[in-house]
Amino acid sequence: MAIGRPRMFDPDCVLDIAMRLFWAHGYDGVSISDLTAATGINRRSLYAEYGSKADLFRAAVRRYQDGPGGYAALALELPTAWDTAHAMVHGAVDASSGTAGPRGCLLVQSALAAGEEATALHAELAQLREDAVADLATRFTAAQRVGELPGANPQVLARWIAAVCQGLAVQANSGAEPDELHAVADQALRAWPDPRQAAGVPGVSS
Repeated sequence: MAIGRPRMFDPDCVLDIAMRLFWAHGYDGVSISDLTAATGINRRSLYAEYGSKADLFRAAVRRYQDGPGGYAALALELPTAWDTAHAMVHGAVDASSGTAGPRGCLLVQSALAAGEEATALHAELAQLREDAVADLATRFTAAQRVGELPGANPQVLARWIAAVCQGLAVQANSGAEPDELHAVADQALRAWPDPRQAAGVPGVSS
């Protein structure tokens, strides 16, 4: 029985490198040659392990969501809707301002992919962003059922927080500094529908 040649690279390491390349340059901005040069493995091995550039990108997105973008899932588990919103906007700053990796957000920057090959990926990224809004809306609806957010529209509130997070990521990618972005996040939270909680934001009086 023939024994296959052992794999000479660490798939997790390759995936991490690919994630950072896509994060920094977007899907269209990264070629297979870029990937092979950065990872040190040849094109045949790359295709054998991941299938295609698109499939490698999908794997990189999952890695991003579980790693640098994992603040979103953690925020949903916090005890109050306010805690969730606060963790979301400040988590977006921390994840996108260069402290954990390249500036910006992988899901936002790669959404600008324009090539024909990227059409399906563009739709998938849009769905991931919509899923994030839906998760926030579910969290805020649950909070409303226990007396939080009286009179607020959970769906609108969720889309607002998502829009703030995406805007912060775009500003981070443009070079805005973390301290300034955290201040912007606090400024946005001053519009939170519960003024008692918004009063806890630095610079907001009760």
